[in-house]
Amino acid sequence: MKNLIFAFVCILGFSSVSAQTEIKGVVNDDSGIPVAGANIIIKGTTAGTISDFDGNYSLNSGLTGTQTIRVTYIGYGVVEKQVTLNGGTVQVDIVMIESGEQLDEILLTATSTTRSQKESPLSVTSLGAKQLAKANTSSQADILIGVPGITAEGGGGEVASNVFVRGLPSGGQYQYTPLQIDGMPVLSTFGLNSSAHDVYFRNDIGIKNLEFVRGGSSILYGVGSVAGIINYNSITGGVNQKTTIRTEVATNSRYKADFVTSGPLGGEDSNTFYALSGFYRYDDGPIKTGLPTEGFQLRGNLKQVTKNGSITFSGQFIDDKVQFFLPYPLEGGSRDRPTGNDGNTIYTLQTAAASNISYRTPDGVYESPIEDGVATKGGFFLTHFKHNFSDNLKMDAKLRYSKYAHQFNLFLDGSGVSGANVVETQTEYLAARGLTGGDFTYLNGQPLAANALLFENRILDRTRPLSETMADIKLTRTAGDHTITGGTFISRSSAGDFNVITNYLGEYNNRPDLVELSGYSINGVTNRGTAYTNRNISSNKIALFLADEIKLDRWNLDFGVRYERASGDIESEGSTSYAVDNTGIANLDNVTWGNGSWTRGHVSADDFAVALAGLYKVSDAFSAYGNFSRGYFFPELRGTKFDGFGNPSSYDTEKIIQGEAGVKYGKNNFSGTGAFYAINLNDRRVVNFINAPGGGFIEDVDTQDTKTFGFEGTYNWRFVQDFSLNGSLTIQSHEITKSTANPQFEGNKISRQPNFINAIGIDYDNAVLDAGFNYNYTGKKYTNDSNTIELDAISIANLNLGYTFKTDEDGGSVRLGAQVYNLFNSEGITEGSPRLNNTQTEEAYFVGRPILPTRVFLNATFTF
Repeated sequence: MKNLIFAFVCILGFSSVSAQTEIKGVVNDDSGIPVAGANIIIKGTTAGTISDFDGNYSLNSGLTGTQTIRVTYIGYGVVEKQVTLNGGTVQVDIVMIESGEQLDEILLTATSTTRSQKESPLSVTSLGAKQLAKANTSSQADILIGVPGITAEGGGGEVASNVFVRGLPSGGQYQYTPLQIDGMPVLSTFGLNSSAHDVYFRNDIGIKNLEFVRGGSSILYGVGSVAGIINYNSITGGVNQKTTIRTEVATNSRYKADFVTSGPLGGEDSNTFYALSGFYRYDDGPIKTGLPTEGFQLRGNLKQVTKNGSITFSGQFIDDKVQFFLPYPLEGGSRDRPTGNDGNTIYTLQTAAASNISYRTPDGVYESPIEDGVATKGGFFLTHFKHNFSDNLKMDAKLRYSKYAHQFNLFLDGSGVSGANVVETQTEYLAARGLTGGDFTYLNGQPLAANALLFENRILDRTRPLSETMADIKLTRTAGDHTITGGTFISRSSAGDFNVITNYLGEYNNRPDLVELSGYSINGVTNRGTAYTNRNISSNKIALFLADEIKLDRWNLDFGVRYERASGDIESEGSTSYAVDNTGIANLDNVTWGNGSWTRGHVSADDFAVALAGLYKVSDAFSAYGNFSRGYFFPELRGTKFDGFGNPSSYDTEKIIQGEAGVKYGKNNFSGTGAFYAINLNDRRVVNFINAPGGGFIEDVDTQDTKTFGFEGTYNWRFVQDFSLNGSLTIQSHEITKSTANPQFEGNKISRQPNFINAIGIDYDNAVLDAGFNYNYTGKKYTNDSNTIELDAISIANLNLGYTFKTDEDGGSVRLGAQVYNLFNSEGITEGSPRLNNTQTEEAYFVGRPILPTRVFLNATFTF
């Protein structure tokens, strides 16, 4: 590592070190309220900092003579002040005036220099702490649903949100758009198992801002990205101590408490600062299953400011359990929530009655952990070094280690018998399994009504421990109009993927009781160990990148290349049907379990990316830009197949070419963007888990090419004082251009991708009263590649209200707030059954996942 750093230093060169001038001050708005998170830079350089909770800031520079300090913050006009630097201390206080301009906020993600959205040749969305605090943070989808270019599905609950970007095909989650915390990915390798990034991280009020950079140019830094980067930046401490506590209650017995506290360690003159945030939550919802959500998270950082930079230690510990909702049988045709045997609406077929399932295996008694749901325990530790060798040469290095004990236990969407997931009469149930008779009773012996419907379901228990080590090192040299960055990213990841499926029989009711069939089941269990898989997967990555950001009078130009090599080791255990005891019931005499034989294999691949981008400033208010990239994506290791000799079928990278051209305008109380984009994805490995006869899964793998063309527009207009109107529009056309396994799919639309997305919001905020109404519309889409099932458009409206009053003259306040998620209780369907895939039908029942029902939140936020 030392040799690597030394090599970069030699390449980029040293500059002489001059006397340092300290520039410090406070940033307030025109009413005297401190502005936290304002971006302060020395214009024309990369030197900059951010104001703390009390608006205070401080930065050092070796420059001399007259320089310009530029201060920006979203919702406020740009402020520039000239100062003379002479090696001493300069006080520069700033007063900011509110503005409708939204393009002057300085960006931190996917770039070496700090620059505004207006000057970046990429499409960027930024949300500040104030906006995030008002958002419903039950899931990442609640936040990302309003971000341009994103289709976000949150019907599964708090975790494993499906996120689709700009017509790119995927199974959802964050396949082409990694989730990052403070510039480092939550997962460096996607596809060790199928757990999403957001199972390892939850939002809290210690987040300073969210930045989403779209387009292939973002592949150049850090972990690299095909479609963009979603990056959360954490609050760090400042010179004054500050604390915020938020309490929340909501329907379905939700209780949550958030906090963030920060400040100096050791007095006002200290150069050491801390920040600590976290939450505790208990929740019977968002849909009541009898299996509650409960957990907490703590995050913190400790920052030491040095003469020429800083060292920050940060970390996270999480211990959280949530329930994940899969599709279930709805009414056929209408797709409405169905009515159960008891005449009541069915919101979920998940049930606490299945939480005590256990049975014998060759390894002893197996007890299902289904009641724990998606359980995550562990955390990470990150060390971040920033060092200025001079004003023109800087190093930014991060080293992170993470380790999690993780389970993803979920209820599936049917029995899978003969590949189907259906609701059955008692006669149909017997006939489908070749049974001649038997009595249907509840577990307490009470007979089931003769006309009561049945639903056999499966529970899938997944144990997925994960550990990762990653390093990201960048050296940046400024030389005239050029800012050259060279760096490397290294990661080592390993994960387990242990899966067991068990079938059980239940009534067709909301939160059903289990049903016993004499001579066939035991305590409602109809098949033990229906399917078994056990894999261990490890991955190594190393990347080198070099980029140049050129700032001319009217042109901003970006050029970059990236080379990356990845390798993986996969070992899979074989399974056998074992006789484990003598129950006298044929289907329960055996259990499918691991047999100790392992298939092992190794794969590797390498590829390169190039990115070109340019922006031309037509005027101070108007600019035009374009970008082009050729990138790659390493296929999911979990989908790699091996023959009997350990040879993989293939492990070629997926190729992606993206282009975008657009304009940005911002002046006075209006700002907006518009862009056309085109994306070609080649050799994409599609991995689908399809129902197999008997209730197990088949991993169906296809290789596809796709293409997408689209337009994306955004706007923000402060049309009256304290009122603003904002929104976005995405229109796109997409298709599958090649399918190796199913050539008949060629020319079809990409599954789960709409052609139209629209978001509109109106906000009022006079610092005492605030209100916001947001409406998100997602157009029609197909649930499968065969395009046989089309889902209707979805509309979700959210309402946010608040009243704030001061508690003292030092900035203390209390905000009383209310939120309503899904204000009109829309029942749109986000997806059909992924396990039925292209065989799904719409007969008496349609297997689908509705969006979550209306939920009301009340909260109080105390700042002091």
